[in-house]
Amino acid sequence: MEQKSIEKMGTTTIKKLMLSMGIPVIISMMLQALYNIVDSAFVSNMEGGESALNALTLAFPVQMLMVAIGIGTGVGVNVLLAKSLGQQDKEKASKVAGNAIFLGIVITVIFILFGLFGVKPYIATQTSNQIIFDMAVRYLQICCTCSIGVVFFGIFEKLLQATGLTVQSTIAQISGAIINIVLDPIMIYGLLGCPAMGVAGAAYATISGQIASFLIALLFHFKSNKSVDKGMKYIKPQAELIKGIYAIGLPAIIAQALMSFMTYGINIILVQANEALVTAYGLYYKIQQFILFAAFGLRDTITPIVSFSHGMGNKKRILDGLRYGVLYTIIIMIAGTIVLELFADPLCSVFKLSGTTESLCISAVRIISIGFAFAGISISLQGVLQALDCGLLSLTISISRQLLFVLPIAWIFTLFIADNLSNAWIVWLTFPIAEIITGAMAIGLMFKAHKSKIKSL
Repeated sequence: MEQKSIEKMGTTTIKKLMLSMGIPVIISMMLQALYNIVDSAFVSNMEGGESALNALTLAFPVQMLMVAIGIGTGVGVNVLLAKSLGQQDKEKASKVAGNAIFLGIVITVIFILFGLFGVKPYIATQTSNQIIFDMAVRYLQICCTCSIGVVFFGIFEKLLQATGLTVQSTIAQISGAIINIVLDPIMIYGLLGCPAMGVAGAAYATISGQIASFLIALLFHFKSNKSVDKGMKYIKPQAELIKGIYAIGLPAIIAQALMSFMTYGINIILVQANEALVTAYGLYYKIQQFILFAAFGLRDTITPIVSFSHGMGNKKRILDGLRYGVLYTIIIMIAGTIVLELFADPLCSVFKLSGTTESLCISAVRIISIGFAFAGISISLQGVLQALDCGLLSLTISISRQLLFVLPIAWIFTLFIADNLSNAWIVWLTFPIAEIITGAMAIGLMFKAHKSKIKSL
């Protein structure tokens, strides 16, 4: 099985390999986005649903940060492990996998400490509404103190993907999503003898799904992943390997974490104009994740494929990975744009919102999705740049896309809103403007990487 997996990465045509590996990962990522949407849908229909949705929006940046650090560490592991296998160095690949487990333990402890001591001051920076504050604190404390599932699934998912076991990683993700969706109404509303726990129930359902996904991925890693050896000796931390993991993974972590900082910053900017804007943006963000996460799934497929080819020194396969990666990602994003434009009204009506908030959410869906195709260019090229050890260039794209061209423009546009929410559509223009500028920048950076990393092969 080990030799078959390596041969598949090195000999199957890139077009076929990207589809066979990418489709399971895309499904997995879309399901992850789906249960964020389902959480919000169930919460919106409880008593005080709109306040509860606002609370989840305030907690969401930290949840995204947990995912960012888990997945970002996994990206570093993914690239280094895939490259080691491409170089036929199984011993190094096994040590990379073992050090990933060590890092997962450290990250989990950090988030538990934040859950115990950091949640209240964090939420206090975003709201003075005591009802929203209490719900947000309760929800986030549960998610942080039980973060073992989200952190370790991010790592084991990448270990499976790096060795070609994308179907197994998808099974783990689907299983957790189903558990989350089933437990949501039971724990939120108090069904089947379970006490009604409201937003706390949503948190318990979420962490239950995450832990289930982690345990299933762990089982697949130890039973099916023959590309690396296991054992306590491989878990022993090695500074050189950890440095190598984060040389690749740190830009990926920052890139993912920027989504958290952007959402946090946007929350603070929008709440100055109107609290309804925060709720509308929070819901839009979860709806659009269904499309964006599909692109992220393909990006996470592009990375090990190009990295393996880079380890082989195969210029043609690298260029094929670039070509098909960008093409397929743009197709996904255009399809997503069409879906959101057609179904904006019914998607937003799933949530029990006031008329004003629902109208704001619909306008956000329709306007922001205009920039998706340009986002697809940036996202796919980030995957290629990470695989070519151009983490700084990849990070530059993320900073531009999610901070540099977003927060200042959003702040300026909120000045045009004042107390008149009929002008709120102006602030949503921030995002397509940022995507167009960043997409053009990403193409320029890819040309630079092509000269230094590919042309000389």
